Amino acid sequence: MERRDKTNYYLDIAEAVCARSTCLRRKFGAIIVKHDEIISTGYNGAPRGRQNCSDLDFCYRERMQVPRGQRYELCRSVHAEMNAIISASRADLMGATLYLACHDAKTNALDGAVEPCSMCKRVILNAGIKQVVIRQDADHYDVMQTADWIANDDSLADVLRSDGY
Repeated sequence: MERRDKTNYYLDIAEAVCARSTCLRRKFGAIIVKHDEIISTGYNGAPRGRQNCSDLDFCYRERMQVPRGQRYELCRSVHAEMNAIISASRADLMGATLYLACHDAKTNALDGAVEPCSMCKRVILNAGIKQVVIRQDADHYDVMQTADWIANDDSLADVLRSDGY
């Protein structure tokens, strides 16, 4: 029997974490690993004490027909990446790897066409996380180096265009 490689092992755990998600659109699971030790986990769901979309049986963004990838400030959930980060100390996050998996909430099919939103990217950068690994399918994944987010600062593109420069 062939042993599962470490990256897919951690992505398998991130997929298991996404089963706790309460989102009606997409279920995300995140785990943070440093020195081959799981530091924390997180899934997307409403802040503690507030009702989840799954409890309310509706999604604000869906009701307003907000397209995928837009207007996250309207989302009721705290994202999986953020929940994993706030559950760990910054010392443990420096140089760590975040593993991310996503399933469509309606079909439960794996959704590999994802990446952290711009808000999560900022939090990931401030936490000192070195790379993000995103599950594409059962055995394949993409690796994003957070240093590339700094070198290619896409947050300036819209600002510069809107000012006409």
